[in-house]
Amino acid sequence: MAAPGAASSRIVRFAAEDWPPFISRSLPADGMSGAMVSAVFERLGYAVRYEYFPWKRAMQFGLASSRYAGLLAVWRTPEREKLCHFSVPVGNTQGVLAYLKEDGVPGASLMELGKLRIGTVAGYSNGEQFDGMVARGELNTEEGLNDATNLKKLLIKRYRVIVIERHVLQHLLMGRNFSKAERERIAIIDTVFKERPVYVCFQRDAEGAARQKRFNEAARDIDTARLERDYWKRLDQSLATAPATP
Repeated sequence: MAAPGAASSRIVRFAAEDWPPFISRSLPADGMSGAMVSAVFERLGYAVRYEYFPWKRAMQFGLASSRYAGLLAVWRTPEREKLCHFSVPVGNTQGVLAYLKEDGVPGASLMELGKLRIGTVAGYSNGEQFDGMVARGELNTEEGLNDATNLKKLLIKRYRVIVIERHVLQHLLMGRNFSKAERERIAIIDTVFKERPVYVCFQRDAEGAARQKRFNEAARDIDTARLERDYWKRLDQSLATAPATP
């Protein structure tokens, strides 16, 4: 790799699912995680290109295609340890349960959800406890295509509750596809899930291991916590000043 400070004449590509505000073609620097990854590779003399696919295809291409170095942003699980060389964290997530205020609180813990219909996204991991309960048949989940679709299904009462990341929910509700009236119907429970980092999943081969090592070493020279705080602050300010949807 080129020395730090060299012109970014080389390009490294990653597969991704459009998952704003963490990684998205619609946001500055391709989202918060995109900004962080690009900043690290810039130190190594590389420009980063993100190419977007539905989640399952992003996993397939990012893990197997020679065009890509890997994929992001990915939660770490024991199963994925066999598939990826994981980077240092490139963002932190907080899962919540979203429900409709008019229907009342569905429960303060996963055990209290019983057989309520819960919307999840196909292919997503929601933590060991949740995933384990689903595997044992203790939770009644239905997989949707993406978070936006699940949120719409919640609003029409197809689901009693959905699992969604806090920043993702905020970003969706402040966008053009949801009205102020719909935003005001949504409430959350934020005490069920622990905060979880997301990572770059480098391909699990010798080249991927080398890229992971260089990436992690370069990331030590960047105040990633400050970069993350500054990005959320700028994004919150832009959302606050955006025209409200009737």
